[in-house]
Amino acid sequence: MLGDFFSRALVAGVGLAAVTGPLGCFVVWRRMAYFGDTMAHSALLGVAISILLSINMTLGVFAVAALVAGALLLLQRQNTLSTDALLGILSHSSLAVGLVLVGFLTQVRIDLMGFLFGDILAVSMEDIYIIYGGGIAILAILAINWRPLLAATVSPELAEAEGLKPEVSRILLMLLMASVIAIAMKLVGVLLITSLLIIPAATARRLSATPEIMALVAAVLGAASVVAGLYGSLTWDTASGPSIVVAALLIFLVSLTVPTARLFGRRESHGA
Repeated sequence: MLGDFFSRALVAGVGLAAVTGPLGCFVVWRRMAYFGDTMAHSALLGVAISILLSINMTLGVFAVAALVAGALLLLQRQNTLSTDALLGILSHSSLAVGLVLVGFLTQVRIDLMGFLFGDILAVSMEDIYIIYGGGIAILAILAINWRPLLAATVSPELAEAEGLKPEVSRILLMLLMASVIAIAMKLVGVLLITSLLIIPAATARRLSATPEIMALVAAVLGAASVVAGLYGSLTWDTASGPSIVVAALLIFLVSLTVPTARLFGRRESHGA
């Protein structure tokens, strides 16, 4: 029989994949992978600040990730540097500041490797409640705002002409990503969160004909990656977080052998 810790890891991982799959589709469509990395790197700064201020770590990580997203929006309006340059500055700076602050926290023992690469096998029931509670809220917001988010992704100009406010959709998407990073950090770590957002969605894009089907397929593939990665970790005694990402990568490589014709849904022309 598998231990309770392994069952909790499976439940938590599948719940997380159900959220990262659909949200990751927007990351792929909008070419926001580097932005996802930037927000993930800021999570370690959120951890350090949470410990310094003695506040809830999930809330601290969310707050810092949201602030980094806001800083990017403000800097982009200055039109002095390209977006990729700004992302590079914010990404490496937030990670470095976080590491420096952690170095000052000598009175507290911090599992730095756990935060960087995650430890899904150490997930508790409280973590599962946070993942499912936060995940349901994120999916509900995503579903309610699906049309304006998709329209702003396909054509911001057309969305604005229809009165859908693409800038608001962009800010909402950033906040949803900050929320996912906050609840996912303990499971897969700050260095692997973006992989779980991007790889299943990128795989689903090759197999799906519509955005809605792609979101569903991405969630299913993410869950399959979690299950395969955890069982692979159990079998070969490898790190659980990286094993999940490797499983997602293998599924993606297998998908490359599939003909370009979509497997799920009738093929239609769409901007995503």
